[in-house]
Amino acid sequence: MDMGLANKTALVTGSTKGIGRAIAIELAKEGVNVLINGRDYAEVERIVNEIKTDFPTTSPQNAAADIVDIQQREDLFQKYPNIDILVNNMGIYEIMQYEDVDDEVWEKYFRTNVLAANGLSKFYLPKMLNNNFGRIIFIASEEAIMPSGQMPQYGMTKSMLLSLSKSLSKLTLGKEVTVNTIMPGPTLSENVHQIIEGMYAAKDMSFSEKEKEFMTANLPQSEIQRFIRPTEIGRLATFVSSPYASAFKGSPIRMDGGLVPTIF
Repeated sequence: MDMGLANKTALVTGSTKGIGRAIAIELAKEGVNVLINGRDYAEVERIVNEIKTDFPTTSPQNAAADIVDIQQREDLFQKYPNIDILVNNMGIYEIMQYEDVDDEVWEKYFRTNVLAANGLSKFYLPKMLNNNFGRIIFIASEEAIMPSGQMPQYGMTKSMLLSLSKSLSKLTLGKEVTVNTIMPGPTLSENVHQIIEGMYAAKDMSFSEKEKEFMTANLPQSEIQRFIRPTEIGRLATFVSSPYASAFKGSPIRMDGGLVPTIF
């Protein structure tokens, strides 16, 4: 299916691996010129070259920057002043006990997971409104609506993204501009893959067997009983980026594999 995205330009933050990389690849499949972002210039360049090789009709670009740093964000704006799609994917997470989360940690997570995304949105949204086309997507988590208590500093920031998305969506009244949030459930990123392999290193099992055993023991409420693949989230993000998703406005879009037990 042609998503009507050919020759659009998309900035995907944190796109050298995991969900961000998968989103960038799925967008490139639709002819989008993706701006790859990460802090390591060489790693960003490697992904740019991969995408250019696999999708030669597109023009991926190196948008290496630490977007938490205000000056580096400003430099990025100077280099890429106009985009059609912004995917605020970059974020940090870590399992922490509440009593160990001091003010410095709270502030770090707020700056990284919320303020960086807000800074990009604040710059690009007015331009999208002027052009009467644009897509802003925040990548949150099921933790936004179902906090596990295992990482309160992370869950707090993901809940904030839902509120921010809804607030920004109000500014798009009557425009072909949308602001939405995707909430993935447990996803098989590179780090998660390594963790699962490490947990069952002593057992002679295939990865699918390890995955199933982990889900049964730790996430029995998941209805798919496997980790979500980054590619699945990439496909969803690509649809939400497309003209076919113009009626999604300020929507929290769940892809949690049935993990969240409530209707809303």
